Amino acid sequence: MFARLREDISSVLERDPAARSRWEVLTCYPGVHALLFHRLAHRLWYGGFHWLARFTSHVSRFLTGIEIHPGATVGRRVFIDHGMGVVIGETAEIGDDCTIYQAVTLGGTSLYRGAKRHPTLEAGVVVGAGAKVLGGFTVGAGARIGSNAVVVKPVPAGATAVGNPARIIEPGRDAAREEKAREMGFSAYGVTRDTDDPVARALHGVLDHAVETDRRLECLLERLKAAGININGEMEASDQFDPNALSKMVD
Repeated sequence: MFARLREDISSVLERDPAARSRWEVLTCYPGVHALLFHRLAHRLWYGGFHWLARFTSHVSRFLTGIEIHPGATVGRRVFIDHGMGVVIGETAEIGDDCTIYQAVTLGGTSLYRGAKRHPTLEAGVVVGAGAKVLGGFTVGAGARIGSNAVVVKPVPAGATAVGNPARIIEPGRDAAREEKAREMGFSAYGVTRDTDDPVARALHGVLDHAVETDRRLECLLERLKAAGININGEMEASDQFDPNALSKMVD
């Protein structure tokens, strides 16, 4: 028990720059307190004391703002940062070294008792604030779930899921990108500087192409005019196109 507690405190000190001492972590971090309560409730649950386990979980929620069902399986060195509003369902499984931020839901979409209704997070997963991971699928090791993402399908190991519904950004294949990932290290809130929503990136690409097409058309018209061919009068005036305004809409 005390070895697990020391691991929990050390993981907080490694991942939260606001933590100044072990005593501060032990006394002021609700995520640590919630894990202590859960370990007791989990033992009671699998010992057959279901009501007492649920009551222990209820007390923990009242004191910490974090709701973990006693039946959930939580690995070692899991860090629940801030924690208010976190909900972890009965059949959820959380691997070692995962990080979960406030208002995260690891929920289920099925009403069948005994079924695997809640997600499995493999080792090292980071789930950003407000994210909802819903269903009995697996989020692969080292994956990142961006803040406020709604994930309803499996996420490959090392990938990033962003948006609502979440879209998958596959991990890089070449050595340079892998080296960059090692340099970045731990990603707070499951996001990095370059992990834009793929749909937004696609729209930006379309806008860039439209701007380049307009530039080429203007160049072509100028060349035709210089050659004595003026067709501006034969063309209807087009609607005003402001790529900067559209770009801001998808940022």
